[in-house]
Amino acid sequence: MTENKSNDPLHGVTLEKIIHKLVEYYGWKELGREINIRCFQSDPSVQSSLKFLRKTPWARKKVEDFYLYTISEME
Repeated sequence: MTENKSNDPLHGVTLEKIIHKLVEYYGWKELGREINIRCFQSDPSVQSSLKFLRKTPWARKKVEDFYLYTISEME
């Protein structure tokens, strides 16, 4: 059997996992500075961030792009 691998670096990575990793690495305060999105700056939580990011494609794109940048810097 041949295995089809996705070229998408976000394949299999949930939005929740992305937020947890970014918060673990930067903390809420620094994440709010790096990504100027209110859900990271005003009373942040994983649940409220997920709710906002799932409804807001431009914000989700910013977070995903920043996550990809972060993991490339970590390597």
